[in-house]
Amino acid sequence: MTTVLTKLMSVEIELHDERILIDGEWVDADERTDVLHPYDGDKVGSVPVASTEQAEAAVQAAHRAVEASDLSAYQRYELLYRTAELLEEEAEAMARLMTAEQGKPITESRGEVDRAIQTLRLSGEEAKRMFGEYVPMDAQKGFARTHAFTQREPLGVVAAITPFNFPLNLMVHKVAPALAAGNAVVGKPASNTPLVSIKLFQYLDQAATELDAPDGLVNVVTGKGSTIGDVFLDSDEVEAISFTGSTGVGKYIANNSGMKELTLELGGNDPTIVWDDADIDSAAAQVVGGACSNAGQVCNSVERVIVHDSIEEELVDAMVEHTEALTFGDPFDEETSISALIDDGAAEKVKRIFEETVEAGATVECGGEYDGRHFEPTVLSGVTPEMPAASEEVFGPLVPVISVSDFEEALEEANNTEYGLEAGIFTQDIDRAKRAADRIDAGGVNVNTVSGFRADHMPYGGFKDSGMGKEGIKYALDHFSREKLVGFHSGKNA
Repeated sequence: MTTVLTKLMSVEIELHDERILIDGEWVDADERTDVLHPYDGDKVGSVPVASTEQAEAAVQAAHRAVEASDLSAYQRYELLYRTAELLEEEAEAMARLMTAEQGKPITESRGEVDRAIQTLRLSGEEAKRMFGEYVPMDAQKGFARTHAFTQREPLGVVAAITPFNFPLNLMVHKVAPALAAGNAVVGKPASNTPLVSIKLFQYLDQAATELDAPDGLVNVVTGKGSTIGDVFLDSDEVEAISFTGSTGVGKYIANNSGMKELTLELGGNDPTIVWDDADIDSAAAQVVGGACSNAGQVCNSVERVIVHDSIEEELVDAMVEHTEALTFGDPFDEETSISALIDDGAAEKVKRIFEETVEAGATVECGGEYDGRHFEPTVLSGVTPEMPAASEEVFGPLVPVISVSDFEEALEEANNTEYGLEAGIFTQDIDRAKRAADRIDAGGVNVNTVSGFRADHMPYGGFKDSGMGKEGIKYALDHFSREKLVGFHSGKNA
């Protein structure tokens, strides 16, 4: 019988017995928890459940490392570039490990590893571009002989908390800019997908050791989010928390973080508008891809399709064609384009939303079959705004279609949510596109592509209940550093 472990045997990857990194040492804990393959439930490995004391020790180690570190901007660039090299050398092994623990198709895992390599290198480059600016003090009367400039300095200790859906690149998006800015980091990956994060920290630790950086510059702890998260919130040494996850947990962090710098990338219910002048086949292909990538488990996934009623039938037919072309199956199969949901709880939520939406009157155009964590990609028509598939964040491969008769109604429906992460619109009319960009209350509006568009160096972050702050390397560096003014006064001002 072929198991997930035999599928991993074709590529060797060492995991230090899946331990955690605290103050330069790989250590175990009194308790461990298993990591399971979502597709068939096979055991992939196990990781420590860090205690409160271990989480506190990691924070203290990071604090000491910040105090001791004198890495130059160029050395920080070297650290991140070296980490990228180490990741690139084991790229295929990392992709297979990601598919084993997260369940996304191997082709998507390879894409995420490639993005992580680019994010590390982009962060290394930004380490050399932490510019201040000259302040023209003589612009105000009485300061003709005063000169000033600003400089950016690291905050100190940055805590990085990541979810299951992009276990490598989202950790890189937090850790790499934090290190580029001169901080120390403590990473806390999701409990069901910790293995690629542990391996990432092995690369970071090796690169830091080669540079003779202080122990504790990089740390990673696994275990219960409530235990470790509360340590981060309570610690005076943690200056910043970067969190990606649910809106409920994000609000808890915001309400209990005191004066810490926060970057919160939370939930979404992202709309994509398809208007009557759009390239329908292109729109349908991108909508289906944006809704079903990673089995729909993406924060800025296409959650609602808002279409002009004159083209609804044509668009739905095209969406069904593209949806039925998706291949469901074993994520290690090169032909698989969609696989299992992460766990039973995620599957139950998608099933509930699907069943309640159909009971409310929506039509199943294709899909709708499910078995355990396996849920077919599904197109629903006749969806109205109050139905669960339109009003809730599904985080699964459901594609609800909402029909409207005029553009003002489309914009109102796009904003009919407590979330505001990303949005998309398909139209050939530049004035209509600009109206959408101005009116849709979201952190990003994408013209002639879907809400799921993201380049790793662009500013990324939502409005309303979708969070606060921005990721994207340059923009993350602003959150992970502080601005100081330095003024020089010579002689008497006039």
